[in-house]
Amino acid sequence: MKLIIQIPCYNEEQTLAVTVADLPRDIDGIDVIEYLVIDDGSRDRTVEIAREAGVHHIVSFKANRGLAYAFASGIDACLRLGADIIVNTDADNQYFGEDIKKLVKPIISGNAEIVIGERPIDKTEHFSMTKKRMQKLGSFVVRAASGTNVPDAPSGFRAFTKEAALQLNVINTYTYTLETIIQAGHNRTPMTSVPIRTNPVLRKSRLFKSSSSYMTRSAVVIIRSFMMYRPLRFFCTIGGISSAVGLAFVIRWIILTAINSGSGNVQSLILAAMLIMIGVQFIIAGFQADIIAANRKILEDVQYRVRKLDYDKKSDD
Repeated sequence: MKLIIQIPCYNEEQTLAVTVADLPRDIDGIDVIEYLVIDDGSRDRTVEIAREAGVHHIVSFKANRGLAYAFASGIDACLRLGADIIVNTDADNQYFGEDIKKLVKPIISGNAEIVIGERPIDKTEHFSMTKKRMQKLGSFVVRAASGTNVPDAPSGFRAFTKEAALQLNVINTYTYTLETIIQAGHNRTPMTSVPIRTNPVLRKSRLFKSSSSYMTRSAVVIIRSFMMYRPLRFFCTIGGISSAVGLAFVIRWIILTAINSGSGNVQSLILAAMLIMIGVQFIIAGFQADIIAANRKILEDVQYRVRKLDYDKKSDD
């Protein structure tokens, strides 16, 4: 069984060597362990450091494409290199390298296809109270949207089987962490979490520039993913709320009309009609989006089969 540990990098010459040195060299149940660095257009000595540290494979971009693109490109490269298990970790040495053994254990034992590392958020000293609360809120919303019980959705420390990796589609350009969980939950991919440790911070997060920016962009990712994978529920919920409020105004109009002997209160009736029409339009949009989602699912199945044939051929070569 072959494990490839991928590390997306952007200007990580100060931390990459420490990260690679912390990775495990052998794991029970794994025959081959290799490292892959995705150089996302770095302008420093990241590539040279990777080679000096003994990284087996390097994928380089001429310009910075973003974390989500780097992650997806790394998954593609790992599959082409014949990986049976893929582990993703960060280049800033945030995660404890030895805990990769914990990540892959449920996969080796056949109990899961995706394993996500659960950080000790409450005990992490360099996380502000605001960040801790946002992490918990984000994880709660992702659990609701995906139908899973993942306690630490933003964690980038995760392991995938080959089959799970073949089914991944990263559409968002900001981050892959939230979208892939919602997608896996929709596909009913067996998924679990394991508690992990974190190292002292070596540098500030580049993804988390400000609380408001992180919340806004994460919310967009969650809403967009929910619309893609559960469109009927999303649009019908909005449509149902709008229609219910409209009906409440109708009832209000009926009561006030009866009290006032049929005079006035036309504004309530107009507002009710508008809200009910908007609600009906959302419900119709939900059914249309559900049909599109069904067609997308067919395309994803075709894509999975094509990928599998392509990667299996590359592995044989």
